[in-house]
Amino acid sequence: MKLLCLPFALIFALSCSGGDSGLHDGYYTAEAARFDSHGWKEFVTICVRNSKIITIEYNAKNPSGFIKSWDMDYMRHMSKVEGTYPNEYTRIYASRLLDKQNPEELDVVTGATESYEKFKQLASAVISQAKAGDTHVAAVEIIAE
Repeated sequence: MKLLCLPFALIFALSCSGGDSGLHDGYYTAEAARFDSHGWKEFVTICVRNSKIITIEYNAKNPSGFIKSWDMDYMRHMSKVEGTYPNEYTRIYASRLLDKQNPEELDVVTGATESYEKFKQLASAVISQAKAGDTHVAAVEIIAE
């Protein structure tokens, strides 16, 4: 009787676990290999627990380490011109990746198309790091689209 129950217990356990995404638990970061023409280097950091991304930080920093979403002058200017700003669209992209767990399933935020392309490339790289269990910071050559 015990042997007969074992396959059902295994199937039940696998179905309740949400499947295995192949992600190793830990913290992973991918960043642009170099600063862009405006002096920013974008990065994505994720935390994986139980093979699922549970937190995401997406932002950019300048050479001194100042974070782009803290730049109030840039926020005011970009908000007027594009209708969005870094502190808004970085959170939206991170939230969408948290929901979907797949950068290929994300939609663009109007006014932040260039950042969308960068985010997808960085998110794909950081997920590859998590699949490999490689906690080194991945330097990503951003390809303009």
